[in-house]
Amino acid sequence: MNTPYPRRTLGNSGPQVSAIGLGCMGMSDFYGPADDAQSLAVLNHALDIGIDFLDTADMYGTGANERLLAKVLKTRRSEVVLATKFGNVRAPDGALLGIDGRPEYVRAACDASLRRLGVDHIDLYYQHRVDRKVPIEDTVGAMAELVRAGKVRHLGLSEAGPRTIRRAAAVHTIAALQTEYSLWSREVEAELLPLCRELGIALVPYSPLGRGFLTGTIRSAEQLAGNDWRRNNPRFQGENLAHNLALADGVKALAEARGCTSAQLALAWLLSRGPDVVPIPGTRSIARLDENAAAAHLVLSADELKQIDALLAAVPVAGTRYPEAAMGALNA
Repeated sequence: MNTPYPRRTLGNSGPQVSAIGLGCMGMSDFYGPADDAQSLAVLNHALDIGIDFLDTADMYGTGANERLLAKVLKTRRSEVVLATKFGNVRAPDGALLGIDGRPEYVRAACDASLRRLGVDHIDLYYQHRVDRKVPIEDTVGAMAELVRAGKVRHLGLSEAGPRTIRRAAAVHTIAALQTEYSLWSREVEAELLPLCRELGIALVPYSPLGRGFLTGTIRSAEQLAGNDWRRNNPRFQGENLAHNLALADGVKALAEARGCTSAQLALAWLLSRGPDVVPIPGTRSIARLDENAAAAHLVLSADELKQIDALLAAVPVAGTRYPEAAMGALNA
């Protein structure tokens, strides 16, 4: 008899989801060439093994990622806890046009996502980035209208700062905050994670494997496709990369001592942060998916957690997590 895949709850009243979800961005954008047939195989395999929390956004592939998921949702909608996001506006050619949190845009973006996904409701609807020009009360108020209309079940925020989160939660219950959190991005621990716990909001870490770097497989930016955006990420460049390799090597050594992979150690560490943390690593490989999924069954000892803390203290990450031009949209 198969053991049920571990599950966690998003927020005080949100949906139950697999303890590890699946980020779908890389299947359509940002990380070089992708193959839809292979991505569909990964998506179906995820559902087969119990990973039901699928994360997309309207900007991924300028709608292409939502259309990709629609092919799975057409026959397996009842098996999926579906999350998508709005707010980052792109032109048809993919150019980034800015952030839009106006109520009329919220409504239009939701309807467009529903059409592309081929569904009648979204389980978790995030504001992808906070629009500093629009009061968060107005944006979340429009999102709350979508809940009342039955188009959305639960609300989330992404890369929102503490003050924004408090104001948003005063308008409507927020089930989840999505932000970057991993062995090389721990800023959330100072203020955001405690605040989420105070307000009953789950934390959904994206890029929990450091955009693949923590797996130990990326040794040079030259390994990445020419259009892979990580080539422009400060942590993958020059002296920063050379410094950060020591962190990847340290993670690998600890993983080997435990008898697991670097990715599994990194994900197990995130899961150890609390039952309200649900990472969403992305992959386009069934083998990697199975590897990541197995981390939900790995429990790190107190001594192993101390060793990880010692490594992170000895090798602090070098470089900001986004290029300078994009940093202003974070923690807004």
